[in-house]
Amino acid sequence: MTVYTPRRAARVLLVDAAGRVLLFHGFDPARPGHRYWFTPGGGLGAQESPAAGAARELAEETGLRIDPAELGEPVWSDTTEFPFDGNWYRQEQDFFLLRVPEWQVDTVGFDDVEQRSIAGHRWWPPAELSASGERYYPPELPELLARLLPPTAETRPEEAPC
Repeated sequence: MTVYTPRRAARVLLVDAAGRVLLFHGFDPARPGHRYWFTPGGGLGAQESPAAGAARELAEETGLRIDPAELGEPVWSDTTEFPFDGNWYRQEQDFFLLRVPEWQVDTVGFDDVEQRSIAGHRWWPPAELSASGERYYPPELPELLARLLPPTAETRPEEAPC
């Protein structure tokens, strides 16, 4: 029987003006061949609110410092179970959407585990992510982004002339 460590987390769907979402490319140190893309964010402190934790994680992982109030309410929540570094977690997580014109990611705030398990980052167009064949978490990410983001000029159908 698998014993899960309960964990609360907050994650950020950081989206630039081109409608691309920032994802980190990482792996499980206990399973280096298991590579995947994931959103900024992470575990919460015992008394930390999801918005405060999301803002803290965003600063640590990307260098972007914001007031937690700028995140508003979570746009999605789920519970996931996964192994990482030899432990199994059952994680309740809230996702926040934050739009930025652009952002130059600064990973100087990575902790030791992040330094050992994150190989890079990329701004992904949702359609390209969906078609990529890459592993990403949450698996519902492209559908979630399609629901949350208005269509861009390149995805809107041509309007018929009057």
